[in-house]
Amino acid sequence: MDSITQATLGATLAGAVAGKTLGRSALLTGALLGTLPDLDVVIDYGTAVANFTQHRGFSHSLLILAPLSLLIAWGLWRWKPVISYRRWLALVALILITHPLLDAFTTYGTQLFWPFGTPVAINSIFIIDPLYTLPLLAGCLAFLVRPPARTALSLALGLSTLYLGWTLVAQQIITDRVQPALARAGLEQPALMVQPMPFNTLLWRATAITDDTRVEIVTGFLDRTPELSLEYFSRNPVLRARVADLPEARRLEWFTRGFLHYEQAGQQIIATDIRLGIPGAHPFTFTLANLSDQGLAPIPSGRLDRPAINPDALPLLWARLTGELPVLCLATLAPPAQGHTC
Repeated sequence: MDSITQATLGATLAGAVAGKTLGRSALLTGALLGTLPDLDVVIDYGTAVANFTQHRGFSHSLLILAPLSLLIAWGLWRWKPVISYRRWLALVALILITHPLLDAFTTYGTQLFWPFGTPVAINSIFIIDPLYTLPLLAGCLAFLVRPPARTALSLALGLSTLYLGWTLVAQQIITDRVQPALARAGLEQPALMVQPMPFNTLLWRATAITDDTRVEIVTGFLDRTPELSLEYFSRNPVLRARVADLPEARRLEWFTRGFLHYEQAGQQIIATDIRLGIPGAHPFTFTLANLSDQGLAPIPSGRLDRPAINPDALPLLWARLTGELPVLCLATLAPPAQGHTC
């Protein structure tokens, strides 16, 4: 999740655990601890792909954060022994462990068990979701006005947790909705990712991939028709095969679970993470190799500039969310021409 949400969650947890004794300083302590795992963004691992795939790595590993909690709690207890070591440990461990667990509900990928296993990405909540964050902010505000505000903090944590649970229910409903349409289209068991569109859990995007085809479906709870529009994108298995042995291509495949689009731009082969953003506005595209008459030449990966978001598309996205616009083509971020499909 975004840094504001993680800091607010940390502050809320700290206020609930030790706010009565620590007072308003509990919120600052919790907010700082809540942002601690994300400080790995300042580390330069040498290439764009390395920086992308190492983020949410060791600093988000439960195998690292659990023993680190013991050490940080001991230091805080020595610094301010007004609460017991056990209470400090509860405060620190709750904040540090809930941070990566919450991140795991997003699409980016969180290496909960680094250095073992694959990234965990449940995909049920967008990285910024006001409906998750606002109850926590309200609880912190109540605490600042009138500490210790235990009821307000408990209510805030309860509401945000219930909302997180709702994202899982909504995701399953949408999954059950799109799977029959994919089967009718001949995609019986594709790799499937179902995630919310930005900032909400009412409008969802389902992405199914095979070796040579990608299908996108946008559907929501406010749709006025049960019909689903399937939008097809070609993949490029030939380019994928050409870079398959490159270490950074393999790393990207591992991190994204294969949800990549390869293309040739001039003399370069580039790979785009199609999980994040939407077609035409995917934020993570990487250069992997140069093509020349001599063949394929690997290069240290670089990241291309993030595409600008067309502000004219925002009203269309809102209209699609509310169901006023029945179909929105992701390739163009526009409705299809009358009588046509995406």
